[in-house]
Amino acid sequence: MARRTSYPVSGKVVLVTGAARGIGAAAARELHGRGAQVALVGLEPERLAALAGELGDRAAWFEADVTDRAAMDAAVAGTAERFGGIDVVIANAGISPMGTVTTLDPAAFERTIEVNVLGVYHTVHAALAHVIDRRGYILPVASLAAAMHAPMMAPYAASKAAVEAFADALRGELAHKGVAVGCAYFSFIDTDMVREAQRHPATQAGGLIGKPAPLADATAAIVTGVETRARRVYAPKWVGLALWGRGVLNPLIGLGAARRKDVREAIGIAEANPQGPGSGPLSPRPPSA
Repeated sequence: MARRTSYPVSGKVVLVTGAARGIGAAAARELHGRGAQVALVGLEPERLAALAGELGDRAAWFEADVTDRAAMDAAVAGTAERFGGIDVVIANAGISPMGTVTTLDPAAFERTIEVNVLGVYHTVHAALAHVIDRRGYILPVASLAAAMHAPMMAPYAASKAAVEAFADALRGELAHKGVAVGCAYFSFIDTDMVREAQRHPATQAGGLIGKPAPLADATAAIVTGVETRARRVYAPKWVGLALWGRGVLNPLIGLGAARRKDVREAIGIAEANPQGPGSGPLSPRPPSA
């Protein structure tokens, strides 16, 4: 991760999406502990309210679906009204269905693109004027999947590659305005979303997810990224090497999927157990909601 001039977060206003649980909640808690004022945005009002209550006066929460542009505009306006502006945006909300392109419910694929791509855009666009005004920092959360494209993760990999491209383009647009733009890349982290994926029979059969890295690894990476206005944020540490070697690793992933019996069996199991729009932490709200 590239390091830059220190950017102390004490007194800064940080807006975090997907803040009800997992990486979003942990990052918000840690940044608040370092003196930031935090706006918690997400879909689970009880969890958001509990976290805001735990953190106290320097925290506020807003129920909003990142795919709803009007809801995100309202959350940003509420944050600016409460804290006087916005310095940092962490566009973290995301979902990840498991399945093959052949059998995955199209609604699940489309919802993934809506949440992971349009949700990042809505979040950033709504807050952009405030961040520019304060010459702040924007951190879209992509994934190692943006660089390494594994079987049964097509919608997630496609969406996170789009997030990476969005961050790269946005960085060039905002550099002369004093705004820094990063991009976060995480491998499997011990979150509800990853634990749900581990329960899928295809994952269990193929051993596709090893032991997830601790949530604290991702939290520490985000905090360091914010404090240094980093271009790249990643965890665990080996992800940096994977990003560097993506041109070699992706062909090997495809070759391995074709040759490994356990991966072929896992793909067959995934096709026999297609997911719909999702349930639980993988897809917190169906497309019709």
